[in-house]
Amino acid sequence: MNGIDYALRRIHSGEKSIVTELLRIAERHHVDHEVHYVARDLAEWSREHVRRLADQGARYDLKLDAEADEPRASTERLRATVSTVTGRRPEPGIQLLEDLAHLYLQASDNSLAWEMLAQIAQARHEKDLLSLTAQCHPQNLRQIRWANTMIKTQTPQALSSL
Repeated sequence: MNGIDYALRRIHSGEKSIVTELLRIAERHHVDHEVHYVARDLAEWSREHVRRLADQGARYDLKLDAEADEPRASTERLRATVSTVTGRRPEPGIQLLEDLAHLYLQASDNSLAWEMLAQIAQARHEKDLLSLTAQCHPQNLRQIRWANTMIKTQTPQALSSL
């Protein structure tokens, strides 16, 4: 495995995780329309990144899935039901903060991987990879900013209601 393989695999895995997390957030907080629809839109960006990374990976003989996994709705419903029955269902505001914090950390970790790919692509004069990072990394940074902004705006109300 070389540096490009490592970076592509790391980003690909991270983008797939971000898709899953954003779709879980959208489903879990479907009554909050802003969260629901923005999370779904941001998941589309990562879905596209997964496809583009798979295409680039093929150039390096890497077999990367072109499709991101969808969270299973039945699993999410079961998780919510079990939480409700056991009395461990957090307040919706707290759950949203926890979900956003998790997304923020995932997306930030992936941002570092995009940086690594950009650096190795630049060092090896890989223009296609450099172009990919220039197009996709800013969207990843936007996902981080959205999660951070939502945490800032939701925290006062969520924590004041405890």
